[in-house]
Amino acid sequence: MTASVTGVGRLYSSALTAVGLLVHSNLFVSVSATSVAVTTVLLTDLPLEPLPLFIVFAATLFVYSFNRITDIAEDEENVPSRARFTRRYGKPLLAVGVTLYVAAFAVALAIGVRGAPFLALPLIVGIVYSVYAKRLLLVKNLVVGAAWGAIPLGVGVYYGAVSSEILYLAVFFGVEITAAAALFDIKDIEGDRREGIRTVPNVHGPRATRLAALGVVAALVPAVFVASHVFGAEYLVLLGFLGYVAGYVPFARRDRGPLFYGFVIDGEHVFLAALVAAVEVLS
Repeated sequence: MTASVTGVGRLYSSALTAVGLLVHSNLFVSVSATSVAVTTVLLTDLPLEPLPLFIVFAATLFVYSFNRITDIAEDEENVPSRARFTRRYGKPLLAVGVTLYVAAFAVALAIGVRGAPFLALPLIVGIVYSVYAKRLLLVKNLVVGAAWGAIPLGVGVYYGAVSSEILYLAVFFGVEITAAAALFDIKDIEGDRREGIRTVPNVHGPRATRLAALGVVAALVPAVFVASHVFGAEYLVLLGFLGYVAGYVPFARRDRGPLFYGFVIDGEHVFLAALVAAVEVLS
């Protein structure tokens, strides 16, 4: 019995270590961004191809790896474990991100992908967010929301199919991610204050931030019903996504660790992509 309990404990510890590695290395958030592309492709009945997914993954890994290095001063206070990881592995991971991003850019240009020059946008977004926007109240959250909302647009450009469905998903995800980005700042209150960074939680408080996020979720519910009427009943799957979001919002507190924010919250789009794929298979 004792050996069994010890084995379970070791398995749990190994799982936490693996999840921590995925979160701190930005691999999981890159998978999450790629999941937005997958959801967009499936909901709009486009063919699932590996190149646009690789482009999204590579661009996200580059931007977040760059941001981790520029944010290390805040992370020393807010997320010491991530700061230690970044000091040890941040530069090699950034090198991998740069390599994949350049490779994606080069391949897109070489084969004549529609809108390939727009792949320069992640570089611009990374610099604007990491160097300038993060010190402006709400601006950095809007930049993050716009960047993630651009994923469906990028998918539409790639396939030459920027439809009303694509535009709807761009706005939907852009609005939701803006709220999620504000929630992320709850764990960073002390470090952000020390660095002079004004965020929604350290100006208005964590409770107001959570209530605002729930308000965004509530506002998106009728938008989903409208989409299901205009584009098709399959868009009702977004209600499951909003349910997931509403479920974690009350638990977004300062004492939650990076795994809650980096796995539970960032995992929302992995959950949605899996849900959409399951609905596609069943239907």
